[in-house]
Amino acid sequence: MRNFAALNEQDRAEMLKCISKSSVDELFSQIPQKARMELLDLPDALNEMQVQKQIKALANKNNSDYIYFIGAGTYNKFIPAAVSQIAERYEFLTAYTPYQPEIAQGTLQVMYEFQTMICRLTGMDVSNASVYDGATAAAEAVIMAKRISKKNKVLVSDKINPEYMKVIQTYAWANEIELKMFDEIPQSVADYAGILIQNPNFYGELKEIKKLDNSLLIVIADLSSLGILKPPVEADIVVGDIQTLGIPMSFGGPHAGYMACKEKYMRQLPGRLAGRTLDANGEQAFTLTIQTREQHIKREKATSNICSNQALIALCSTVYLSLLGEKGFKQASYLSSKNAHDLAKKLQDKGIKVLSKDFYNEFVIEVEYADNFLAKLKEHNIIGGYKIDEKTVLVCATEMNTIEDIETYANLV
Repeated sequence: MRNFAALNEQDRAEMLKCISKSSVDELFSQIPQKARMELLDLPDALNEMQVQKQIKALANKNNSDYIYFIGAGTYNKFIPAAVSQIAERYEFLTAYTPYQPEIAQGTLQVMYEFQTMICRLTGMDVSNASVYDGATAAAEAVIMAKRISKKNKVLVSDKINPEYMKVIQTYAWANEIELKMFDEIPQSVADYAGILIQNPNFYGELKEIKKLDNSLLIVIADLSSLGILKPPVEADIVVGDIQTLGIPMSFGGPHAGYMACKEKYMRQLPGRLAGRTLDANGEQAFTLTIQTREQHIKREKATSNICSNQALIALCSTVYLSLLGEKGFKQASYLSSKNAHDLAKKLQDKGIKVLSKDFYNEFVIEVEYADNFLAKLKEHNIIGGYKIDEKTVLVCATEMNTIEDIETYANLV
């Protein structure tokens, strides 16, 4: 492939001749003048060194040196430097989409290892190779429950992430699924395709998970919490986001979701799945398996076509888990929870009412004026939490918060 070369005047003249136009202005003559953009008042071009200096000057205006005590779906987690260094290697970047499995063995193996790690964390039998994000995963699980049960009503906890809820409502409307919100699971659930809960829920609270007999149980699980909490084996389908596994906050994206389920439901699991087998020479080989996407099978039999995997994000999470190992992962989970409980205790000692009882690393506090409370903390470069309403704030801690950070927060309220 030749290096890119910009068009010259001769190239433009030949192109215009082919379409019977004398000039570029004639080419766009049908566009009304009022619809055209005014000439841009751009400065003269800069050389590379000048551009670098100007960009650095602009970047220095950003105040990004904050201490974070905010979660609500996106978390400030420690990420080893090796994660990005490995994920950005050309072997992975150039094998981004494994449509031809025989030439994407590295990517397929990463998918397989990712799926294995998700299964170990969630206690499920099968996992897919990721989906767009946690909200997409939850919505796909609701549709999956309808396909399995042949019922069109689903119970949804009123304590799940509100952004997830919006996506689920859109999917449900398009698939003619009736959603019913609940605070406590009703006694009779036989009429429902599935029940969707989040544990820990959006407010950080931990609830006991009970297996259901007459309906599918879908659990949105925070994978980072499963370093110290037991896996939700009572569930039929477990979904969520993998942002806490080595993915930076990056102003809210990109994220990636995961979906895992019991073996008997694996043919209803949307997205890509990678499998391990042997090739003609008896050597280990990886391939896409149990194809459920309409690119691979008949459209009427496809389980989904808009839940493609996030291969590079899943790669980062796989590398992250590999680097931390079981011991490091548990330590990160423990520190997140310990820091949150330490902060909650200090806030209680200062007279702040903590509304959450059993929680992992997020809790709700009651304040007089949420905006004023958070603004005061921000003046000291602390992002103090997520405003739920005028009187309540959702506060989060992770392994990134030091003892000094916690002391500073408590002393400012």
